[in-house]
Amino acid sequence: MATANDSVHGRIERAGTELTPTQMAAGLGVVAALGFALLFVQEPTMHDAMHNFRHATGVTCH
Repeated sequence: MATANDSVHGRIERAGTELTPTQMAAGLGVVAALGFALLFVQEPTMHDAMHNFRHATGVTCH
């Protein structure tokens, strides 16, 4: 549960205790795949789709 004084460091520590190694590996794999797609897939429609996906998930990028 998030609190008003919750920090990124605190969330990382909490994730380390609450997530299993398999969950951490799966999350890291998804982040790596999305990062690879954003860096190396320069097709404009793919880039726009990834950009819209980030906004849909709540990521503010500009």
